[in-house]
Amino acid sequence: MQMDNMRSEIEQNISCVGLMRRWVVDYFNRQDPAACAEFIEPEYSLSIGDVLFKGRDQSWLPAVDIQMQRFPGMGMTVHQLIAGNNWVAAWFSEHGACEGRQACWSGVGIYKSNGRRLISCVAQEDYYTRQRQLKSGVPDQADAPALAPWDTVEAERNEIAENLVVDWLKNSWPQQNIKVRCDDEDITHRPLQFLVRHSEFSTLVSAGDYVAFHVKQTGDYLGGLEDYSAPKPNLHLHCNGLLHVLNGQVSSGRVIRDRMGLRSQLKSI
Repeated sequence: MQMDNMRSEIEQNISCVGLMRRWVVDYFNRQDPAACAEFIEPEYSLSIGDVLFKGRDQSWLPAVDIQMQRFPGMGMTVHQLIAGNNWVAAWFSEHGACEGRQACWSGVGIYKSNGRRLISCVAQEDYYTRQRQLKSGVPDQADAPALAPWDTVEAERNEIAENLVVDWLKNSWPQQNIKVRCDDEDITHRPLQFLVRHSEFSTLVSAGDYVAFHVKQTGDYLGGLEDYSAPKPNLHLHCNGLLHVLNGQVSSGRVIRDRMGLRSQLKSI
């Protein structure tokens, strides 16, 4: 009984960074779905683009398994991590080979916990970039890993930085700050052009001078996607990002936008 009480007390004090470490090391890079039961709640949900996977075993795990079957050796590398009270945000890359063709694509995810296990994530992954690499047979270079992501320390909320990011995201794409990397534009030099008319945030968190977000932007597509050059109004664009605010402005960061979802909207018109 005493051992059970000690275990219960330990479980109640698991940091979100520790849970994220288990996510990457025990589950994803080992491709071991059985490990999830120990640190992911059965009601876990993933929101990505317009899709919601609700339920760890009945919805989310089967969806990830399809991707792991397509990329049998797929792994994840964390490039940056920030953390606050019962949440962690990560800029990461996934990489692997599909039918002999290699690819590397980035994502930004914001994970939340109940103090014991992960309960939800809102993420964007750059599947548009992945498709480009698989089609061409030429993979992108992977970004450098974070040196010590699992030593990340939780930081206090910064409402001033959050408000600056909210204002920054009222601007249209492309933004003028070249130190904020968006999707694969630094590789293709083909920026997405999207006139933002409205921004709706589902997630906005901060740790010191760093801010992570998910925003659904509504506006007009003006160009930038292959095979779609004609402007189209009244579309939406999901975006996740991890930004650094310095001296009263957004100074750098990583943004991933749901260009596959945007392309689907264009195809349906």
